Amino acid sequence: MSGGRLVLVGTPIGNLADLTPRAAEALGAADVIACEDTRRTGRLLAHLGIPAPTLVVLNEHTEFDRADDLLVRVRSGQTVAVVSDAGMPGVSDPGELVVAAAVAADLAVEVVPGPSAVLAALVVSGLTTSRFVFEGFLPRKGSARSARLADVASEARTTVLFEAPHRMERTLVDLVDACGADRPVVLARELTKRHEEIRRGTLAEMLATVRAAEPRGEFVLVLAGAPPRPEATDEEIRGALDGALRRGLTTRDAVAEVVAALGAPHRRVYELALTR
Repeated sequence: MSGGRLVLVGTPIGNLADLTPRAAEALGAADVIACEDTRRTGRLLAHLGIPAPTLVVLNEHTEFDRADDLLVRVRSGQTVAVVSDAGMPGVSDPGELVVAAAVAADLAVEVVPGPSAVLAALVVSGLTTSRFVFEGFLPRKGSARSARLADVASEARTTVLFEAPHRMERTLVDLVDACGADRPVVLARELTKRHEEIRRGTLAEMLATVRAAEPRGEFVLVLAGAPPRPEATDEEIRGALDGALRRGLTTRDAVAEVVAALGAPHRRVYELALTR
């Protein structure tokens, strides 16, 4: 290990008072700060009274090309801090690629935890928090979007998504189609900011709200998990097995397919396959 290190620093998602003393100390000690927007990070440093070190732009367009240069700096003994415009870098923001490269190169990587829009929205939602998944931004269009919506619709755990205000209506329409109008959802807007707003209801109700007034600000959607599937009957299992076997699957593969499709216990499906 060199004396240098890569430090991920969580920054406020809206309220500057949420910046931790340790985060301010880490930014003040950095030789280089890799950030999405040098002006925004410059204003944060000015607010803290920290003289700006070298600021390097690290965004979705530059991260691949910039990673090697940042690792060279770490190897030379410098402290490189990585920040996003808001929240934790690497979570739907630049940083993931640089961290992976630093770990692969056996360089020191540290983290200074801070505010997270994902966790803030989740814990305030009132939905189940014991098990959840983070989907980030859905793909914009095409089969990738359809496949991701299908995954979200069938996901039993609470799902957290990000969305831009100008795409909120379309995303809610697609979620209604995929999940049903009655699926509970929470829209968290402008978290920690002056105009913070938390709306709870069904997908249909949230769609009506968004259509009634132009959505503004940063949104996090927290979607309730899919309800448990009703238990498959023996007749349904046998019918699915027959269909799989007619397509040429072996008994073993047919059983596996039916278990995945119907959510029935493997032992029950296997026993029904043997008694056909």
